[in-house]
Amino acid sequence: MKKRLLFLAALMTISTHSFSESNSVLEGRLERPTDNEMMKLDQVTQFNGILWGISLLNDKEAIVTLKKGQAYKVNLRDGTQHVLSNLPEVDARGQGGLLDVAASPHFKEDTWLYFLYAKPTHQGSATTLARATLSGNDLNQWQDLLVTDSASSTSKHYGGRIAFDDENHVFFSVGERGTRKNSQNLMNHAGSIIRLNLDGSVPVDNPFVNDHRIKDEIWSYGHRNPQGVFYDLETRTLWSNEHGPRGGDEINLIRAGANYGWPIVSHGKEYWAPISVGEGQEKEGIESPMKVFIPSIAPSSLIRYRGDLFPDWNGDFLSTALARRHLNRVTIDRNGKTTERRYLEKLEERLRSIAQDSTGILYIGTDSGKLLKVSRTTGK
Repeated sequence: MKKRLLFLAALMTISTHSFSESNSVLEGRLERPTDNEMMKLDQVTQFNGILWGISLLNDKEAIVTLKKGQAYKVNLRDGTQHVLSNLPEVDARGQGGLLDVAASPHFKEDTWLYFLYAKPTHQGSATTLARATLSGNDLNQWQDLLVTDSASSTSKHYGGRIAFDDENHVFFSVGERGTRKNSQNLMNHAGSIIRLNLDGSVPVDNPFVNDHRIKDEIWSYGHRNPQGVFYDLETRTLWSNEHGPRGGDEINLIRAGANYGWPIVSHGKEYWAPISVGEGQEKEGIESPMKVFIPSIAPSSLIRYRGDLFPDWNGDFLSTALARRHLNRVTIDRNGKTTERRYLEKLEERLRSIAQDSTGILYIGTDSGKLLKVSRTTGK
């Protein structure tokens, strides 16, 4: 634990909130928003379906994906929608579908959009990373970069978020597809976070490229169903949040080659009985989460806020929540202790996806198909 906290302090730029009392390092405190956090909420537009992914092309346009298999270009000023053509067939049963979308770090030059989707195969659908160029409202040169070895006849736990670092790598998450042992079986991709070069090739410095017993593409493993992945360019660190079972959702600092423990350790309970999952909550050789949510909030996407619009939030983590239906903000102090705040609870919406523009404005997608804009209003 001490080693983990020292590593965190060396890497992170964190706001200097201090608190006189706290619960455990993992569970932390829950506080209510302060009066000076004057949030203004507007609806940009409405879609017919679950709004799974948001990628901002700039501060005026975004690409959004609907779980059922559609994607749109959206004018963020007036809400105008333009459907994108030439998308592939997706398996939208259960938790599958067209999942995340992310514009290339070099989008202005190369026009690549990256997609994650549940691809139908003979063995069952598999989480798949693809890319295509955008010309007007048309997708061209579609390429499946990696059809992961995660095919299953079930329709659970696809994972499904994309992130880029500053060295031309793409990361994405794959759930364990509802089969727990997958997360510790490194001869498949299920239950892992994958790292590739932008063209889909395997980086030569991936942690397991010289081990024939492990898939070359794996960056970290032991995950259950990570639906948030975010690379913080300021600290050059990768983060994820993931669904636990009944309780035990996590925010994790992702390290190359690390094991995040599912299902060996967990802070959650079995669905069918009030007993713990695995061998306990901590174990030598397994990375401990930086934040645990008990009870579960069902986290569905993750960013680290870097903006001036809400200056007190700078460096904090924002996660959308499905089960608890709110925007979740987590502050991690220099000792690893956490403080949690919840916003937008009165909407009673399952919040699915989040993105931040260059001015600090937030865009949130809901399971009811709303694209919401969160800005700041002036108070008295």
